[in-house]
Formats: sequence, structure tokens, C-alpha cells
Amino acid sequence: VAKAVITVPAYFSDAQRQATREAGEIAGLEVLRIINEPTAAALAYESCHSGARKALVYDLGGGTFDVSVVNLESDVVEVLASHGNNHLGGDDFDQKLVAFALDHLKERYDIDATQQPLAMARLQRAAEAAKILLSSEPYAILAEEYLLAKDGVPIHLSLEVSRSEYEQMIEPYVSETLDAVHVALSGAGLTVADINEVLLVGGATRTPLVQRRLEEELGRQPRAEVDPDLCVAMGAAI
Repeated sequence: VAKAVITVPAYFSDAQRQATREAGEIAGLEVLRIINEPTAAALAYESCHSGARKALVYDLGGGTFDVSVVNLESDVVEVLASHGNNHLGGDDFDQKLVAFALDHLKERYDIDATQQPLAMARLQRAAEAAKILLSSEPYAILAEEYLLAKDGVPIHLSLEVSRSEYEQMIEPYVSETLDAVHVALSGAGLTVADINEVLLVGGATRTPLVQRRLEEELGRQPRAEVDPDLCVAMGAAI
């Protein structure tokens, strides 16, 4: 591989874009183009659309969140406005489940696992697996055998969490993303009614609560037929 198309968040400044381009060159690549992630995502969804359309690109990844309003016309994709939080993402959803498990351990066994790095790493892994399962199932079990020992007695974790409990935990984060949606819309000088479609990007958008709240808020079902983990890379390839 000698050439690269690199995608960056829409809110990146010129200095950040230049630094990214230089990083590519230091890595020995000829950087053909730096493109905005929402632009790339829109291309992946709409490589053959016709007529002018306005789309909302809702991008919730592992560690960052941003939402962009884009205008699609013939072969041109223009980002009209962007807003987000680069410290919010699926990792925060995991942390809620970790905290839930820690509370359970404290209550049931009066043990604090936060001082034990190995146990915390295992909890983190169990939480992520439970989060993924809760996207498709109504219940998940946070289970780790021999997680800790207390007075020489092994402690096993087996804790059931329902999708509704999980949704209550992450509700404040999802609401925060919806506030950002309205900030981006007002930045573009548009209302909800002006948006023709909502495109989902980023693995955390598989969360049913996210899709449901977006549909309630924007009055249309978000499109998710392109793999949310891959659509930015696919758009860059186009």
C-alpha cells in the first residue's frame, strides 16, 4: 500500500488536518485526500443518489460522538454543520455496566474490586460482551468465575442485567447526543422537517435505545443497512 485516503472528524481544524496529512507522509504514504467522516459515510450510503437531499449523519463510536448535517447534491457532499463530544461513546456505556457489577460485589460480598487491575480488566471485558448481547437480546449475564478472592475464598460473579435496566443506565448519554443533534440542526439553519434521512455510523449505534430515540425525536426511521463500523472506510474507498 503506497497511497491513502484518510478520514477525519468534520470538526477537525486546518492544523489538525495538516498534522494528519503529515503523519501519513511520515508513515511513507502518499496522502491523496483528507475527507470528512460524515462525507465518507454519506458516500457509502448514497453512491448513486440523485436530486438534492439533506441527511443527518449520527456517528457514535467507541470513544467519540459527533453529528453532522450534510447536503447531498449530484456528486457533491457538503457538511453544513457539525457538533459533538469527543469524550462520549460506547466505552461510556461499558463503564455503566462495570459500575453496576462493582456495586453488586460491594453489596453482596463487601469487596472493592477497583484496586485489583486484573479483576477490573476482566469486568471490562464482561461488560463489553454484555453490552453487545443486549443489542439483540432482552437479558445478558455478567459472568466471571474466580474473579476475586476474599479471605482465601474465591468469589464468582454471575449477575443478570436486563435491557431495560441497561437502557436506564445509558439514557443520560443518549439524551446528550440528541441535544447535540438539535445544536447541529440549528447551526445549519434547518429544522427536523428539513431532514430527508438519518444515517447511522459507529458501532454504538447498534444500541436499540439509540435508534428508538432518534426515530421518536426526528420522526423517521434511521437507515442502518450499511455496516456502521465500516461505512466511513467504504466511503473513503469510493
